[in-house]
Amino acid sequence: MKNSFKELKLAELVAKREELGKKYFDLRFQMVIGHVENPLQKRTIRRQIARLNTLICERERDGLKRAGAKA
Repeated sequence: MKNSFKELKLAELVAKREELGKKYFDLRFQMVIGHVENPLQKRTIRRQIARLNTLICERERDGLKRAGAKA
């Protein structure tokens, strides 16, 4: 699962981050209520979001470098 995001494009990464953000929010809400089957899933989703944020920043930085090199 760690490396499954590297093949995605920037728009797909952003969409996946939004999807995981909603899933993380729902999971946090369920933990307050007490209906969580796997409490470690919260940590896994949080780490996946962090990986996505890192990849998004790298892709944006590469895009700015390329745009700067053209100018």
